[in-house]
Amino acid sequence: MTTTEESPARPALTPLRQARERFLTGRPLPDGVPDEIVAAWRRARFFGVRHDLTEPSEPLPPVQSALLTAARPVLERLAPALASGQSSLVLTDERLRVLWAAGSGPGDEKCHDLSEQEVGHNSAALALRTRRRSEVHGPEHFLDLWQDVSAVSVPVLAPENGQVLGTVTVASGLCTGCTPHPGAALAEATATAVEAELVARSRTTERALLDAFQRAARPGAAVVALDGKNRLLSDAAAGMLSPGAVAVLERTAAANGSGHLELPDGTGTAHVTPVRHEGAVIGVVAVVEPPADEAVRPHAQQPRVALAGRSVPWRHATARAAELARSREPLLLTGERGTGKTALARELLRARGDLDPLVVDAAEGPVDEPGIWATALASDRALLLRHAERLAQADVAALNSLLDERPDAPLLLTFAPGTPPGPCLQRLLDTLAVRSVSLPALRERPDDIRELLPELAPKPVPGRPPLTWTLDALRALERHPWPGNITELAHLVRALAEHRQVAGPVRRAELPDPVREGPATRRLSPMELAERTAILESLRRHGGNKARAAAALGIARATLYRKLRGYAL
Repeated sequence: MTTTEESPARPALTPLRQARERFLTGRPLPDGVPDEIVAAWRRARFFGVRHDLTEPSEPLPPVQSALLTAARPVLERLAPALASGQSSLVLTDERLRVLWAAGSGPGDEKCHDLSEQEVGHNSAALALRTRRRSEVHGPEHFLDLWQDVSAVSVPVLAPENGQVLGTVTVASGLCTGCTPHPGAALAEATATAVEAELVARSRTTERALLDAFQRAARPGAAVVALDGKNRLLSDAAAGMLSPGAVAVLERTAAANGSGHLELPDGTGTAHVTPVRHEGAVIGVVAVVEPPADEAVRPHAQQPRVALAGRSVPWRHATARAAELARSREPLLLTGERGTGKTALARELLRARGDLDPLVVDAAEGPVDEPGIWATALASDRALLLRHAERLAQADVAALNSLLDERPDAPLLLTFAPGTPPGPCLQRLLDTLAVRSVSLPALRERPDDIRELLPELAPKPVPGRPPLTWTLDALRALERHPWPGNITELAHLVRALAEHRQVAGPVRRAELPDPVREGPATRRLSPMELAERTAILESLRRHGGNKARAAAALGIARATLYRKLRGYAL
């Protein structure tokens, strides 16, 4: 029940309680209410959530969850400590369906779905969206029954790709005077322990999948091994299979299918065999045979490096770029160095039929001498300008004048943010802002690394097998921050392809020191594990820049260096 009565835990909540009352009754809000809180209340209203909800949601049917299977031993060890009734512990999946709950904290009405569509703003939904520990207190909630509740939630991340599998929440009585929430350590330690269980369980099954793949991967055979999380393709399979064919095999693996399967796009036939481990089917191995009247050849839709990737950030960026590039108007591609801006630009030009664009590189010096841009555009020839951030002042002025005269010029620019642009270059960026696309850094799309590897590897010389990778090496590649992005990954792949002297899949030990760094060697406490995880995540998000990582963590740079030494990072 909503109340405006002062909370002894945090007197400052009174204005927020009053603001919530005004919001619920349709009156104007006072100044000073945080924008993110107002936005959360508005989302709840948009979803049709009742603030006076008293009946808990209907129990959900049992969910077959690998997360719950791994988490149950951890949670059951903690359950006796929650018997006091002062707090509750909740595990949800990636859709915020409650998989397990124990304890009985204030306002605990046994909600079975913590999504914002069902109950409005809460810490689990916030943690899922932000991918970091989140707290929600009292009137920040939309529901009346949580007005005197404080909750902290921590996301549980998949060990193999960093995807959010669910959340761990600790809820208690209102305690916003404490920073952080008293249950934060418990939530962090629980999430860390669950992730450790996931790692332990995945290693044995991944080993079984890799063994099955290697047994089937005869020289020249098109072999695929999948288990819903991992995808291993031989070089022949990577060249033969279209994205649609791979999607069919993924669905077959999810359904534990077997037997002969006709693949789409004229790819051929796959003989699918289940992979068993400890009596259970954990994935499938498929050996693909081309159509009887065709030789094995690269598929017409074989993805290029410019388009390789299935992660949400990459698909969103490339789809937006393709949509804008359909019209021959200016397009700006931005992103860190090495993210694939030029490769994508060339692919966009090729796709719309501009097969002979004028390509100029501002990094090589003055580029409009004498007026080559205007000459090219006068003949309706597309222009690809690389490294716009390196343009000389005179070139920027010439480009601005050209766009004033021809705002529909078939122009593609690539730009890597860095030092603040001058007024003239800023004007150019502002002009093109409405038709710009920002490409994600490789560290923001680690799921795409496995698809990029065969595209980046040079064609093997006769007598030498193509590069393949152990799962441990793949995990190391996916966890590295890649400050040089795809360019850095390409150099690593080419160096291994040209210089390694051993046969078989690339092992983690063969990777450069910064890439193969493993976990700390000494045994860490749950709190230290949580802190180490936060440091690694901050370093990943800031491309290995320790100064920015320290600022984001709210600690001094010297403190960060000390902790890095202590955790052997």
